[in-house]
Amino acid sequence: MDLSVIIVNYNTYEYTKNCIESVLNADDDLNGERLEFEVILVDNASKDGSIEWLEKEYNDEPKVLIIKNDENLGFSAANNIGLQEAQGTYLLLLNSDTVIEPDALVKTIGFMDNHPECGALGACVRLADGTLDHACKRSFPTPSSSLFHMLKLDKAFPGNRTFGAYDMTWVDEDATAEIDCTTGAYMCVSREVYEKTGGLDEDYFMYGEDIDWCYRIKQDGYKVVYYPEIRVTHFKKGSWTGKRNPKVLDAFYDSMQIFYDKHYLNKYSAATSAMVRSGTKMLKSAAAFRNEHK
Repeated sequence: MDLSVIIVNYNTYEYTKNCIESVLNADDDLNGERLEFEVILVDNASKDGSIEWLEKEYNDEPKVLIIKNDENLGFSAANNIGLQEAQGTYLLLLNSDTVIEPDALVKTIGFMDNHPECGALGACVRLADGTLDHACKRSFPTPSSSLFHMLKLDKAFPGNRTFGAYDMTWVDEDATAEIDCTTGAYMCVSREVYEKTGGLDEDYFMYGEDIDWCYRIKQDGYKVVYYPEIRVTHFKKGSWTGKRNPKVLDAFYDSMQIFYDKHYLNKYSAATSAMVRSGTKMLKSAAAFRNEHK
């Protein structure tokens, strides 16, 4: 098996169906041979009937394996379940609210085959409006880069490597580049990397788990690469209208603190750590207030 594609579904039937279809209809000519791949769909206890509909759609599709969780275990844990079942030489995390270009899979395998030093490969991920999803090529979030990003100095000075560090704004969107981390919306690793790093950290319910994995992958001596020849559309902002689930907001801000405590706590002074903790709590409270009053 060349490739295992892991997709997590949670109450997103239309998005998930479109995502799976884009995978099943992708080009499969891999250097004159047929690409062998599987789709592992992990449902996180959806309540909207989506998994029942998806089972009807793909019950007779041999390339699709469906796993149903009895409860919502979170994004990291659900992906890990898929990774544990995967048979592929390469393992691709793919968000359910994405659609891939037809040549995405063969280009992914081709690049990974030719670059064994690449521990994690990311794509050029664009939002529905055509703008770049900056999470697909970024640096690890440090206290300073996060502050500059929050103050929008990265937008004011996009070519500056200090102010633009958060999203690596100086990296050409159309150029292959080594980066710190890519997004779990489209992230391919080899089986060797997976077995060495152990998959996603389930302390992250959702958000931050992809950054954490890239951090550990680089610590093990591999490269993380942005490869814009692979093109993906990410519809994530389509579900951001109106109020958001408070648990989702909590998970977003909690992931910041989890990452800091895990990787940076011993690298910065006690004063800096206190400011980071205080700042994260303030941002979380402000986001909760805005969400409540929408």
